Amino acid sequence: MPSTVLIEGESGTGKELAARAVHIMSGRTGSFVPINCGAMTAELLESELFGHIKGAFTGAHQAREGLFTYANSGTLFLDEIGEMPLSMQAHLLRVLEEHRIRPVGANREVPVDVRIVAASNRDLIREVEQGRFREDLYYRLNVLSIRMPALRERLEDLPMLAQYFAESLATELGLPIPQIDEAELARLQAYSWPGNVRELKNVLERSLLLNTRPSQCLAGNVIIPSSIMPAADESTDLSLQRVEKQ
Repeated sequence: MPSTVLIEGESGTGKELAARAVHIMSGRTGSFVPINCGAMTAELLESELFGHIKGAFTGAHQAREGLFTYANSGTLFLDEIGEMPLSMQAHLLRVLEEHRIRPVGANREVPVDVRIVAASNRDLIREVEQGRFREDLYYRLNVLSIRMPALRERLEDLPMLAQYFAESLATELGLPIPQIDEAELARLQAYSWPGNVRELKNVLERSLLLNTRPSQCLAGNVIIPSSIMPAADESTDLSLQRVEKQ
């Protein structure tokens, strides 16, 4: 299926995981290729996406294929599409309409077969209204729309997610797998989770490392040295070596 997909939702809700799932279920034979559109200048992003020929600009000592070519027959995931510079938005719109790219410095266009899945934590309609995102590109991307709900909107999933992260992280860290009781789950479900699923994973990892309850590792809870140091014995040896050991 070649139709473009737009995934919207707050940061940390799992938009890239959803994009990977779309790719896997699409039956496309090529690779899943992600790129963060907000992490590059327009010039660098153009070279990354479309590639360039040798001598196209200073430092281009050899030709390089872009991510559109690398993702041919697959899926190109444009993360944080709302932060893409306006000049690049015009280039992307043409590619979506023509299914052809022109590497930087080249005279000829090259056909590509790439499915675009884009994601944004911004309200793109509002970005359009304020002139920061092209309206025509928005509607070209928004063929199929997926909204990733915030964790606070689906707290019924929290017990399953918490146990999954606890088990996978404990295995990764070589620690015993903890069991999260009902009272602890109730404390976690009472929290607002501004960082969404990503924050939940971080909280579970922090609790494993500190050997404490997840609810004690929520935002705003400060780790103090006495809470992570072993209990001191009755020795009066306060040498630097002993303090460092503790």
